[in-house]
Amino acid sequence: MTLVVQKYGGTSVGDAERIRAVADHVARTREAGNDVVVVVSAMGKFTDDLIRLADDVSPTRPPRELDMLLTAGERISMALVSMALGARGVESASFTGSQAGIITDTDHTRAKILEMRPDRIREALDSGLVPVVAGFQGVSTEKDITTLGRGGSDVTAVALAAALKADVCEIYTDVTGVFSADPRVVAKARRLAKVSFDEMMEMAATGGRVLMLRSVEFARRHGVPLHVRSSFTWEPGTWIVEEDPTMEEAVVSAITDDKSEAKVTVGGVPDKPGIAAKLFRELANAGINVDMIVQNTGANGLTDISFTVAKTDLAAAGECCNEVKREIGAAEVTTDDSIGRVSIVGAGMKSNPGVTALMFETLSEHGINIEMISTSSIRISCVIRADKVGDAVRCLHTAFGLDAA
Repeated sequence: MTLVVQKYGGTSVGDAERIRAVADHVARTREAGNDVVVVVSAMGKFTDDLIRLADDVSPTRPPRELDMLLTAGERISMALVSMALGARGVESASFTGSQAGIITDTDHTRAKILEMRPDRIREALDSGLVPVVAGFQGVSTEKDITTLGRGGSDVTAVALAAALKADVCEIYTDVTGVFSADPRVVAKARRLAKVSFDEMMEMAATGGRVLMLRSVEFARRHGVPLHVRSSFTWEPGTWIVEEDPTMEEAVVSAITDDKSEAKVTVGGVPDKPGIAAKLFRELANAGINVDMIVQNTGANGLTDISFTVAKTDLAAAGECCNEVKREIGAAEVTTDDSIGRVSIVGAGMKSNPGVTALMFETLSEHGINIEMISTSSIRISCVIRADKVGDAVRCLHTAFGLDAA
């Protein structure tokens, strides 16, 4: 019998009508002869509402108590979905993350899964029940409730699918799959039938908003096929699977964009060994994740180092750089929050020359200046002005032949 793990996001369980629709689909999946494990997010914007309530109550949010608060959203969803299944004659049982055996580290609000002990989930399946699991949460090695951070419910679903050796993990959302670009930016964006794990990881890391990077990494590591589908149309969506070496891949599969980052430049730095190491060690010690890095060619014994960070980390990054500025002999620290990133992603780039040239020529023809460049074997990313991102995505989408007919 096929085992399917189905994850439903916040919009999929946003109200009573949507919850009943989810229950109907789970029932149909069971009637087709499949065992099903359901993972749910909090309803709609319920998590955001809880965060606002916490802000209204107190100016400080102790991470342990915030985790205890936020996990309430998924617990409400799991109970309501289980009730809706019962109304359709489908026997089920709801489980919190801890009851489902999701063991994490002790890093509150962004915990990582250390171990899976899904014994109770297996027992429920063996008893003919549909387990309904609260996503986004687990229990730490110190027996405290933890949350897995942004995209945590996707990680919960993939982790359960891996531990239970499920045949597929279906991610249900409000879009019909993974597209060649954000349809809100590119009207001619088209849905992709299949994407490799490597491509999806690059897309998730550079602005793709359908799946979070951690869940794709987990799926790839454990060989869990993912199927991104819409809970509003129930039509087949996009499969994320291992790359097929027998198939010729598209040169470029997708164009992604991201305006969530900012740039920091540490100027007039001595051009000698150890300076960059000191700078980035201090940033790491402050818990600041650095993305793209560019160091200019040295002149007169000095150089500039520029890097990007999440906008939410910009103030902390600037403060950290100013603290270490004298120690490394830097002349100045400047920040810029008006940047954006546009990326092209495609497995076929590995064996097709001229992709870089076409990208740069296209941007140049449209008067778009490139400030930073980062590459991998299947991705090229450029930092540009934020107000040029939409134009860049659209012209690149056309240049690489991705527009839908």
